[in-house]
Amino acid sequence: MFYKCFIDNDWVEASNGARMDVSNPATGEVWAEVPACTGAEVERALATSQRAQKDWQMLPPVERAAYLYRIAEGIERERDLFEELLVKEQGKPRAEAAGEVTDTIRYMTYSAEAARRLRGDILPSDNPREQLFIYKVPYGVTLGLCAYNYPLALIGRKVAPALVTGNTMILKPHEATPVTASVFCRVVQEAGVPAGVINMVTGTGAEVGAPLVQSPIVRMITLTGSIRAGQAIARASAQNITALSLELGGSAPFIVLKDADLDKAAAACATARFANAGQVCICSESVLVEEAVADAFTEKLLEHAAKVKLGDPATNGGMGPITTADALARVERIVADSVAGGATVALGGKRPEGMTGGHWYEPTVLTGATPDTAAVREEIFGPVLPVVRVADYEEALRVANARPDGLSAYLWTQDPGIYMDAIQRLEVGTIFLNSGITGLVQGYHNGHKLSGVGGEDGMHGIEGYLQKRTVYQAF
Repeated sequence: MFYKCFIDNDWVEASNGARMDVSNPATGEVWAEVPACTGAEVERALATSQRAQKDWQMLPPVERAAYLYRIAEGIERERDLFEELLVKEQGKPRAEAAGEVTDTIRYMTYSAEAARRLRGDILPSDNPREQLFIYKVPYGVTLGLCAYNYPLALIGRKVAPALVTGNTMILKPHEATPVTASVFCRVVQEAGVPAGVINMVTGTGAEVGAPLVQSPIVRMITLTGSIRAGQAIARASAQNITALSLELGGSAPFIVLKDADLDKAAAACATARFANAGQVCICSESVLVEEAVADAFTEKLLEHAAKVKLGDPATNGGMGPITTADALARVERIVADSVAGGATVALGGKRPEGMTGGHWYEPTVLTGATPDTAAVREEIFGPVLPVVRVADYEEALRVANARPDGLSAYLWTQDPGIYMDAIQRLEVGTIFLNSGITGLVQGYHNGHKLSGVGGEDGMHGIEGYLQKRTVYQAF
């Protein structure tokens, strides 16, 4: 089946007729095609986004919000279709796909509800008969670059705050998961969103992503992706001093201290690691467990990990495949390097027998890991969990903070002095204290250090789509 791009309220193919295949990660079978767009489509998307933004900005925020509500209603109407697409395109189990659709609707409605909460400041002037105002105004044309792990939710996470604040957006989905974006644009069209407010182009980074990032028409870029991708975009957009919101990778440590509730911690750790086949940026990527309870915790963790079942994501409630062949190869390489470096495969560690054609990998636990183990150093983005023993909280803190990235971390302890200390000293954007993986639309999702700049969600995320304009008004 062929899914077209969406530019200026029109369904378009690549000007040269080129197409890209979309495959099912569970089977490896090609099931859809999308346009492999060229510079011609990029130029049209840029021009129409720029044109549409002038009128869109002038609408009252509540009118812009009305379109977001209609998009949310359309997503709900097409819930079954979107769930099926997420299963087929990304490999997410149906239950997790349902959660992603729900989250997308929440992103839409939360931003819509914020329309009456956008505000600036009025400050007293030092001068007589003068007033000082600080307005918040949109950037203009924004570019949304989405990763493959949440093809629909990341669209909602970016489009909704961009639109409610008066920006237009060009969407560029990941090459592996573009079909969901095309169907989303059909919902946009049915909602009556003015032409050019949302455009969507598919294609490679070289042919589509690079010219979009380098265009002076784009005044803000929001990316969810790897650190390497964020660094490349920062370099490519530097000539135009384009505003950036980069939600990049990280390798979240799951710190377990001797006074933790080991049963709850082990269950939370396994859930966080193997959700979406480990393809969640804030999931637990390594365990730092205090030596005194390391054996007991590891035993419980292995019990939970062993219960994770692989199978057809359309019917299986366990774990699905890794989305891309390249990602699977990377996971295999990291595990091999880890074992060569002295780690031991305590569970899994290979492609499952009898499951051919797709990008399958067993839930894996590595013991005997150290901070220098490949699976600890690198962001795995797959279902592999290395376990590192540490002497105490201070050593765990040193290991966690020695990382160049800092997206999230987990800490399990009953000592309020320790977790209050960690709030001050853990160098990450999100801390889960005695908590499993979660994310609420009213929160804020951001990284420290190499894990990015800017952020998403909540009022802080919405504010990120606005720039300030100061006015001195004499009267």
